[in-house]
Amino acid sequence: MITEEQFQNEIKILIANAIREDVGTGDYSSLACIPANAMGKAKLLVKEDGIIAGVSLAKMIFKYVDPNMQIETFIEDGATVKKGDVVFHVSGSSQSILKSERVVLNSMQRMSAIATKTNSYVQLLKGTNTKVLDTRKTTPGFRVAEKWAVTIGGGENHRFALYDMVMLKDNHIDFAGGITLAIAKTQTYLKQNNLDLKIIVEARDLEEIKEILKSEGVHRILIDNFNYQDTRTAVALIGDKCQTESSGNINEETMRNYAECGVDYISSGALTHSIYNMDLSLKAI
Repeated sequence: MITEEQFQNEIKILIANAIREDVGTGDYSSLACIPANAMGKAKLLVKEDGIIAGVSLAKMIFKYVDPNMQIETFIEDGATVKKGDVVFHVSGSSQSILKSERVVLNSMQRMSAIATKTNSYVQLLKGTNTKVLDTRKTTPGFRVAEKWAVTIGGGENHRFALYDMVMLKDNHIDFAGGITLAIAKTQTYLKQNNLDLKIIVEARDLEEIKEILKSEGVHRILIDNFNYQDTRTAVALIGDKCQTESSGNINEETMRNYAECGVDYISSGALTHSIYNMDLSLKAI
C-alpha cells in the first residue's frame, strides 16, 4: 500500500491536472460576464439516493482554486444520502465557484457512484469474513480518488500501482518459465534491491495452488476464475499458510457464494470500471 505522503501527493497532482485541463488559460464565460469582485454562494444538491463521497476532495479543490472560499458541510463522506439532501454550501468569489464547479462535480459524481456500488457489495458479504477489494482497473489520472471512494464505501484497496506490491499473474509466470521460477526470481530481486514488498501469486487451477504452496514467502494466492467447488478445495489446501483472494467475473449474483467458500478477499474491477455517475448538482443560492 502507498504511504500517506504518497497519497497526499497523488491528490495534489490530480487536482492540479484537473484544473489545468478544465480551466486552461481562463474561464472566459465567467470572466466575460461576472465582475471580479462579485461574491456568491452555492449548494451541493443530491439528486439520487446513494453513498456520498468526495466531500473532502471537493474542499481541497475549492481551496486550490481560491484559498478564501468557505465551505459549510452538512453531510460527511460515507453517509447515506437521498434525493433532495444538501451536502454543503460554498461561498466566496462567484468566479472562483464557477471555475471549481465542473471539477468538483465530476469528482464527486464518480466517487459517490463507486462508494455506493462498493457499499452494496459490502452489504452482500455481511456475516462472512470476506472483504471487498478494488483493482487497478481505474480511470487514468483519477485512480487515487477512485480508490479513496472504495474505502469510503467500506471496501479495501488492493495495491495502488505496480510499485507497491508484487503480483505474479499468468503472463509473468509464463514468461519467467513457471511458477516456482517466477517466485524465486522475484524474491531474489526484492532482496538484491532492498525492497520490502508483499508477493501475490495467481493460480489458474488446483495444481498451480499446490505448486505455489511449495514456495515460502507468498503473502496471498489469487484464486482466479475457479468454480465454487474448486475454490473450497483451494481454501482447504492453503489453510493458514497465506491469504486467499477470489477474482474473475464475480458479480452481485455470485459474490456471496464465493465468500462462503472461505476466501479472505474478493476483488472486483467492476467497482471502478462499470459504474454510472451519481446525479449531483451545484446550484447558486
